[in-house]
Amino acid sequence: MTSPAASSSPGAPGLDIPRVSVTPGGTASTTLTVRNDGDIVEAYRLEVVGDCAAWTTVEPERVSLYPGTSETVTIRLAPPRSPQVRAGDVPLAVRVLPTEHPESVRVPETTVHIEEFRELRAESAPNRRRGWLRGRYRLAVRNEGNSPVRLGFTPAQPGEELKFDFRPATLKLEPGESAEVALRVRTGKPVWFGSPVTWPFTVEVAETGDGDGEDGKEQPEPDAVRAPLEAEFVQIPIFPTWLLAVLAALLALLLAWFMLVRPAVRSTAKEAADEVVQKRPTPGADVDGQSPGAGGATKQPGGGGKNPQPGAGTGGTGAGPGSGSGGGGGGAAGQQSSATIDLQTDGGQTKAGAYTVPAGKAFGITDIVVANFQGDEGVVTISFGDRKITTIALETFRNQDYHWVTPISIAESQTVTVQVTCAKPGTPATGRQAQECHEVLNVSGVLSDLR
Repeated sequence: MTSPAASSSPGAPGLDIPRVSVTPGGTASTTLTVRNDGDIVEAYRLEVVGDCAAWTTVEPERVSLYPGTSETVTIRLAPPRSPQVRAGDVPLAVRVLPTEHPESVRVPETTVHIEEFRELRAESAPNRRRGWLRGRYRLAVRNEGNSPVRLGFTPAQPGEELKFDFRPATLKLEPGESAEVALRVRTGKPVWFGSPVTWPFTVEVAETGDGDGEDGKEQPEPDAVRAPLEAEFVQIPIFPTWLLAVLAALLALLLAWFMLVRPAVRSTAKEAADEVVQKRPTPGADVDGQSPGAGGATKQPGGGGKNPQPGAGTGGTGAGPGSGSGGGGGGAAGQQSSATIDLQTDGGQTKAGAYTVPAGKAFGITDIVVANFQGDEGVVTISFGDRKITTIALETFRNQDYHWVTPISIAESQTVTVQVTCAKPGTPATGRQAQECHEVLNVSGVLSDLR
């Protein structure tokens, strides 16, 4: 009966395989000597078993020996650089199976020491954030080494204007394990105006110490495995440049309105009022401009005709505020009065509204107010009798008022007219566009008796 024998060198007794160390990603080898102690020729088949079988080979895998002879085979180890190949001691065994006497199988064993290797993958998502004061990032970290690691995070930013907050602040990862860390970046003060400010920064992901050793003493910190990440925070201003340009343009339009448009409207109204005042008859004169002392006739009480009285004055047509008749007959004093014209005009149409001075009265106008409360677009023209007072573009005002110290007199049966050409109805406070333009004119002054 024959039996195999294995030793570390030819002719040596025992069944041991020499201990070996290997680094993942590299190669190592050891040997096994097979000897035929039987009395017949025997063939042996060699097979690696155990945790190392996936990345270990035997060369040659089959040997044939005469009685009393031996042969040394090579065991080659090539573990991959992967987290699955954990650091530490791993058993290695080789099954030696005789062909003729399979019951005499032997399985010599040894120990393979897997060396540690460190490999860390880290990335920031995203690499760029925009905000007024703060930005949020996610750090994805994976331990691709073959031993556990405890990680810490160290930020760096030139100028130190940024504050950093990591959650969690430290992280422990087993081989092949992944995790995410939340990073919050905050600036110390806002940027109010101007262009965005870019703050670049880096984050170093480093291995720290594992804590206490087996003897209860704190172990020294190992060499850091660093994977620097580059990112940036873009701080946008509270008031961007385009908004400042819009505000400046609005301010310029507002100044132009007060400096150009509004004075022009008031000047037109003043010129019209001055023209009316210049054409008014003086108090105490008749309608033809004659003085009552020039032979004017007066109406006698109870008489039916005109009776010229030398040196006597006429009843007059004075329409000034609070004025009565200038003749000896004595007319009634005037009183404050007002009238309102409410005018609604369809879009694209022109419409006029009027107030007629009652018979036997004279209206001395001192104030007018025109309201465009919907914000309509178009033109409004105001006339006293056959005199045009002013023309205003509707889109330039919501409420407009004019006042005269010297009243503008309108004789009996004459009209105050407002004419509106509606280009586009506006939008009132309800928020819905109106179907037609709507303007209101209010005139006020002194309404006096002519007789």
